[in-house]
Amino acid sequence: MPLSPFSLLIALGAVLGHLYLLRRLVWNITSRRGPRLAAALVLGLMALVLIARRYLQRTLPEAPGDVVELVSYSWMGVALCLVLALAGVDAGRALLALGRRLRPSVAAPSVDVERRRFLSQATAGGALALGGGLAGYGSWRAFTAPEVTERVIRIPKLPRALEGFTLVQLTDLHVGPFIQRRFMDELVRRANALKPDLVAITGDLVDGTVPRLGGFVAALGDLQARYGSFFVTGNHDYSSGAEAWVAHLGSLGIPSLRNRHVRIGDAGGAFDLVGVDDWHGGRRLGQRGYDLEQALAGRDPERAAVLLAHQPANFKVAAERGVDLQISGHTHGGQLFPMTALIGLSWEHSAGHYRHGDAHIYVSRGCGFWGPPMRLGSPPELVKLVLTS
Repeated sequence: MPLSPFSLLIALGAVLGHLYLLRRLVWNITSRRGPRLAAALVLGLMALVLIARRYLQRTLPEAPGDVVELVSYSWMGVALCLVLALAGVDAGRALLALGRRLRPSVAAPSVDVERRRFLSQATAGGALALGGGLAGYGSWRAFTAPEVTERVIRIPKLPRALEGFTLVQLTDLHVGPFIQRRFMDELVRRANALKPDLVAITGDLVDGTVPRLGGFVAALGDLQARYGSFFVTGNHDYSSGAEAWVAHLGSLGIPSLRNRHVRIGDAGGAFDLVGVDDWHGGRRLGQRGYDLEQALAGRDPERAAVLLAHQPANFKVAAERGVDLQISGHTHGGQLFPMTALIGLSWEHSAGHYRHGDAHIYVSRGCGFWGPPMRLGSPPELVKLVLTS
């Protein structure tokens, strides 16, 4: 199977990043052949594991596949933090050198080979400490409880009987080798503490099959909400076996909205909760996918509509089709710097609250994480939306 552009980008980054680490942390510090060779072998092996991780996970048995995922993604995060720290140190040294050149009256100090090597060792040590600190903080932030983000969303068509309706969003949990039952139990406890009227689980729930992860996901059966909990698929759920997961969640009392809508409320007032399958997941696997028209078919356009869609795609079209609020995830807000600064280039609605006319979209940064077990610059969040007319 050919590599996707994203996989190619990861492969290129792995090669260049490990070459940079080899030069800065080994070649510039020691001239001894033994340490250089050993470091080159170890870093080369780790780069190869990162490049081949998806193939290894698909072909190895379950337990070794989990080990590959744990090792490869943990190292990916640590390596990224080391590269960022070293790049920051090198950028600082370059600016100092440039400043000296721009001041002709200040002569550059003469540095012999031993002195240069000592400076390289000192800066590498500082970068290692900084990189280790970043990795430690990022890991702590990823596994600690998500921040609660509360927003009031005005929907003019919301009936008075549902004024103050509280909707809690769980998204991008990525239950797998890193995120397991203890994390899920705590997340459910915090979600219940918000006393939601409805819980929306907007995709990328899992990275693995029901036999492997069903026991961890079973914690969602303890969610408490007046109108229940609902699920829509994400792209990772498709690759993990969407049909089996939909059935498993159904056994927990959590129905899935697969290109359909349900009425929330009673004769005193109601709105339509609309759900669509993932924007890309189905098409990539030749399966059922996103179908907004089918999801909206037969609904009363005079009723307010809340759309659950994993990816923040097609929002303006949905707004023009009468959707008052779209709730999405998928982007993780970038999750790790520098992606946190670049995610806006890929997504018009990358994280937070946006409007198009009278319609709203909220894009959550997600409750969990994918890939490196770290978050830098994009903390996880548990979203509470209060609807008002």
